[in-house]
Amino acid sequence: MEISESIKEIASAMNKAQADMTAAKKDANNPFFKSKYADLGSVIKALKEAFAEHGLSYVQSPEMDDNGVGVTTMIMHTSGEWIKGTLHIPMAKKDPQGAGSAITYARRYALQAMIGLPSADDDAEFAMGRDTKPAFISAGQVEEIRSAMSMANIAEADLCRIVKINAIEELEASRFEGAKEYLRTQMKEAS
Repeated sequence: MEISESIKEIASAMNKAQADMTAAKKDANNPFFKSKYADLGSVIKALKEAFAEHGLSYVQSPEMDDNGVGVTTMIMHTSGEWIKGTLHIPMAKKDPQGAGSAITYARRYALQAMIGLPSADDDAEFAMGRDTKPAFISAGQVEEIRSAMSMANIAEADLCRIVKINAIEELEASRFEGAKEYLRTQMKEAS
């Protein structure tokens, strides 16, 4: 991974964007594993609004060598700060269709990894022997969020709308720190 000289602004923007993003929707079928997964379009849809709202954008550039394909993903902020990394994967079929499939696969996984978007890809999770159900915050964390909402003078319904959930108990554990940071920011602005 490479980063710009400073990442203060992009780190803050990513924190806020991650609090606003929801998991990518599983809307594609994998007939081999008889499962559903989030395709590249779903990943982009999950990040699009949050990125735009917080001054973030991304570009992805494919590259090929004798061993497979790679995709370089660069996350940029309106401040000029950036973070980039490259994911290399082997190609199953060394033809144009194989290259296209490998590039799309690499784009999806690289983008999800770079932005911290929860994986909603059943085929990869199944292949790794992992449970694909999201982990939600604990009862103690629910109370911590509710206490912070009270201090920030934010109604539970408003926070649920912002983070796109129906109830605080549905907040995924991977989004807990981002939600807390958002509430800390709101507390500072309220005082």
